[in-house]
Amino acid sequence: MKDYQISVQKTSNDAIVKFEINQFVTKHQSFEFNNIDEAKHSPLAQQLFHLPFVKKVYISSNFIAVERYNIVEWSDVQDEVAEQIEAYLNNGGVVVEEQAAPKKIPVTVYAESTPNPAVMKFVANKKIVNTMFEFTSIEEAKLSPLATQLFHFPFVKSVFFDENYVSITKYDITEWQEITIQLREFIKDYIEKGQEIVAPDAAQKLEKSTEQLDHRFDNLDDTSKEIVNILEEYVKPAVASDGGNIQFISYDEDTKNVSVLLQGACSGCPSSTLTLKSGIENMLKQMLPGKVEMVEAING
Repeated sequence: MKDYQISVQKTSNDAIVKFEINQFVTKHQSFEFNNIDEAKHSPLAQQLFHLPFVKKVYISSNFIAVERYNIVEWSDVQDEVAEQIEAYLNNGGVVVEEQAAPKKIPVTVYAESTPNPAVMKFVANKKIVNTMFEFTSIEEAKLSPLATQLFHFPFVKSVFFDENYVSITKYDITEWQEITIQLREFIKDYIEKGQEIVAPDAAQKLEKSTEQLDHRFDNLDDTSKEIVNILEEYVKPAVASDGGNIQFISYDEDTKNVSVLLQGACSGCPSSTLTLKSGIENMLKQMLPGKVEMVEAING
């Protein structure tokens, strides 16, 4: 049984709430239902329409958005709705039947260069994973059908996934201008067909589920927690835009040394290792005076 968990997310529209799911429930497709008749091929949406305040149901890759009538406030009912959806999913309920027509949103994928000349970032207009994954060999990629397929290209050295993009590191045997279009079309076609990016239990098996990450964070010492929070707020957004990631590994209270892992485009980048190391080091020294002496950056 898949362990589905729901978190409630507010939106910019007070009438709409997103119920975010820790796993994907559609094949990268989106569905919109305005009433119970339109929802005949979605048992989950039909069940939601039995709630008198539900006006519209929108189902996408890893969330269900519900628009309400003004007869209630979300604050009064959102937790019960979240529990209902969670119980439905964990009892094996069908979200959308095969014959349902998805809302037509064409898949687009564009290639974007990164500061690392060996890495190209392929950005989709859809969310493709819930958490970051990095695979450095076809053996490691068993939990990702897409990464496994990409490793069949002889020039692919490693594959890094984040929310809506794939960063691919190539070997030096070929130039990007010779392979970029081929890779972009392959990834676009793969997503369009609704094929699995990573296995539903990949996050759990690789110890990347929200619960596992929260548990790991809770067991850190106070300084390590401060370091993680600084990296999350100030460093990760910047490196994510370049197709990479910085992951906290450890903090030594005696030597005051911090170890971080460079992933995706950050890994092996001629300039980023030194720049990020010194940048993060200076930031941590400034924000945590007396607690950090050195940052060691390790390539993933």
